Amino acid sequence: MTDARTAVLGRIRDALAAAPPAPVVVPRDYDRAPLTGAGDIERFSETVAEYRANVYRIAADEIAATVRKLVGPDAAVVIPADLPADWVRDVRTVVDEPALSIDELDSADAVLTGCAVGIAATGTIVLDAGATQGRRAITLVPDHHICVVRADQIVDTVPQGFAALSTDRPLTFISGPSATSDIELERVEGVHGPRTLDVLIV
Repeated sequence: MTDARTAVLGRIRDALAAAPPAPVVVPRDYDRAPLTGAGDIERFSETVAEYRANVYRIAADEIAATVRKLVGPDAAVVIPADLPADWVRDVRTVVDEPALSIDELDSADAVLTGCAVGIAATGTIVLDAGATQGRRAITLVPDHHICVVRADQIVDTVPQGFAALSTDRPLTFISGPSATSDIELERVEGVHGPRTLDVLIV
């Protein structure tokens, strides 16, 4: 079997050496421009909801009231140090500065952050540890993540999303609550991240 394989591969090498194929040029500038002008908010809302995330379309001045409604009056919400104060007015917060321990994050009722980009085609939210997002751990340990996505942060396609991101930052891609399924396709949520994802589209 080994001799036959060697013979076949040798013939292929000889044929390619006699008439080498022309190199293939792969374009890398596809889908960089928006498909609809601004990102498609309706499509983003639909694709996010398909992942069993809860989607709320709200005005900027409704963020704090929506957060209070989602977590209840006595909940402790972890926030990054640079989160706008207007987002958590009358919400009991725990600021992640200095960095909270894993046990402290695990005992929190929820975490509230912003994001870097929302991708309409896949319903994906991308965090890059930039402004309003904090470090990666605060969005992976608490069981409930509330994420604010501004309309101007939504793009249509994955290539547009990558074009808007910096590859030298730690990127976290979130498509719905953390979930997995076994060979029987039984879905289990909360395996390696929050079981509940609330997305506030502002």
